[in-house]
Amino acid sequence: MLGYVTGTGRGEVDSLLRDVADRLQAEGWPLAGAVQYNVETGPESKCHMDLQVLSGTERVRISQDLGALSRGCRLDPQGLERVVGLVSAGLQRGAALLLVNKFGKQELEGRGFRPVIGEALSSGVPVLVAINHGNLDAFLGFAGDLGEALTQDADAIADWCRARMAETSAQPLARDAG
Repeated sequence: MLGYVTGTGRGEVDSLLRDVADRLQAEGWPLAGAVQYNVETGPESKCHMDLQVLSGTERVRISQDLGALSRGCRLDPQGLERVVGLVSAGLQRGAALLLVNKFGKQELEGRGFRPVIGEALSSGVPVLVAINHGNLDAFLGFAGDLGEALTQDADAIADWCRARMAETSAQPLARDAG
């Protein structure tokens, strides 16, 4: 019940997960988690990273501007922790699926979304997570036998999500016809 998708190109998995989340939400599935939007700022600087919380309307910036010559991590840990809190609250309200935009350095070190992933799995809620190839071995050490590799195909990923949600007896929310 822990599906993961890997990517190599900048932003390719972000758009894939946004597509999957959009499809599932349009069908009425209650989701918790976050998807990433990269906001381009020009050729001389790195993009801003924003997370859209799937169980609400909040979009939170998780990057910080360290200057044009910086080489350090641009992640704003306070922004990430704010999103984690919002996602955890959404999960507790009753989500059929947890979607995590990235299992990155914070998660590898036991922070970030890692506790929420554990909370979801222990509650029987399936999890979909993106991971880059550089962190894959460490992620597999965390996931153990639970990790299931998925292809970079939105249809296949959405089908996997629907099947896992159905296994837990989750149902899409009724949509108003008018």
